[in-house]
Amino acid sequence: MTQGGELDALVRQRIRSLRTSRGLSLDELAARCYLSTSTLSRIETGHRRISLDQLAPLARALGTTLDQLVESATDEDVVIRPVRDETRGATSWLLSKDSGPHGMTVAKMRLTRPAPARDSGRLAVHPGKDWFTVLSGTVELVLGERTILIESGQAAQFSTMTPHAFGARGGPAEILTILDHDGQRTHLS
Repeated sequence: MTQGGELDALVRQRIRSLRTSRGLSLDELAARCYLSTSTLSRIETGHRRISLDQLAPLARALGTTLDQLVESATDEDVVIRPVRDETRGATSWLLSKDSGPHGMTVAKMRLTRPAPARDSGRLAVHPGKDWFTVLSGTVELVLGERTILIESGQAAQFSTMTPHAFGARGGPAEILTILDHDGQRTHLS
């Protein structure tokens, strides 16, 4: 990190903001991470370079991780851009930046095409489970030999080892879905 770098300034701001939001004085935080008060003050104000051996104890004392303390902040961290798949009639927004517990991904999807027919050869099978709730419209879920309509405000959960596909029924539909890695590749790719 350089003294004038944007990330350096962001880390300093995070240290100060976390310290004040936790109600800690400079003296209290300095004691918790075994730094002198003047060193901590100079770190926060940019008059002293931050070293790695200072960051780890600071993160611990502030109740955060080193990764969170030094992660970069870009517009990509804030803006979630849609991914359109015209062939499948779906637009997806990946709402979880990284996979969550057990490799789960959260996504919002806008469906504009109906589900493929049971005999179309386009029903997917993969390990895991899918879960979704319908935010608006009606979703047609083809699940094995059954066709199930899920209305706005309703949810569905099913084993993805059963041949399945879903799409909009009677106009566009929006869903919030939780997918495992295999489901992410199948439904969002």
